[in-house]
Amino acid sequence: MNHIPPSESPSVAIVHPARFTVGESIVWSAGHEALFFVDIIGRTINAFRPATGAIESWATPEFATCIGLRRDGGFIVGLNRRVALWEPGAAFETLAVPEPDLPDNRLNEGAVAPDGSFWVGTMQTNLEPDGLPRNQSAASGAYYRISPHGAVERLTPNAYGITNTMAWLDDGRFVTADTIANTFYAFDRDSRGGLSGRRIFHTGFPRGLPDGSCVDAAGHIWNCRVVDGACLVRFAPDGTVDRVVELPCAWPTSCAFGGPDLATLYITSARFTMSPERLAANFREGALMALSVGVCGREPNRFG
Repeated sequence: MNHIPPSESPSVAIVHPARFTVGESIVWSAGHEALFFVDIIGRTINAFRPATGAIESWATPEFATCIGLRRDGGFIVGLNRRVALWEPGAAFETLAVPEPDLPDNRLNEGAVAPDGSFWVGTMQTNLEPDGLPRNQSAASGAYYRISPHGAVERLTPNAYGITNTMAWLDDGRFVTADTIANTFYAFDRDSRGGLSGRRIFHTGFPRGLPDGSCVDAAGHIWNCRVVDGACLVRFAPDGTVDRVVELPCAWPTSCAFGGPDLATLYITSARFTMSPERLAANFREGALMALSVGVCGREPNRFG
């Protein structure tokens, strides 16, 4: 086990009183001056504007799992089983269906890669159609690359429990996590943009499980620790733990740097499976939060 530094407790602001069931996949759009993110079970895409504190929401026809920016100003969205193009207020235009032959799987994490493609991970679904939890019985998730023309390339075998975190490091490595295994993996990227040489980047962090991440200007990974982790962990490029930051919620889910100077770290969280008594005791569960961590982020990649 790597040495774990003492945790920090900076001031964390609750920037909006909304209570999202599973807030996820947050990304800063400079053109909209807003952070966009999904609520998977709430079936919404949401935009938070820091300048006004307002949130705008759009309903989705099925579970929305992830969202990224497009070069033309629109968005690319992972829905339950399909990847779609979307403009606020418009219909969802299907671009690709990564696993048409695996009806028990759904999409989960997704992000735009440096080359302008969209990468998405799948998992055996943990949701009933009405949003109630469903037990998982198999590690059947895989990773896919969706080209700007909608071509689907499978990058890994179907061997992952819950695909989470997509981070591209400065030396070309791709880092991702299997939440159920509490393990991060690093891959090399071949000349075609595929994956090879899987090895462990970090495993066994003792608080919670890994969920969404982002990369800061120094090339470090910030990871949300879900399932009672109640913290952010900053990993150095060699996989060692650099910092642990305490959060006032038990299930932080995704994070992104935002604002005009990308100097504020925004965090989504979840209330999924929590009892009414637990939610009454902590109004912060499911909230959208923000804090300064003394480092700036990077401009998000754009699809196309």
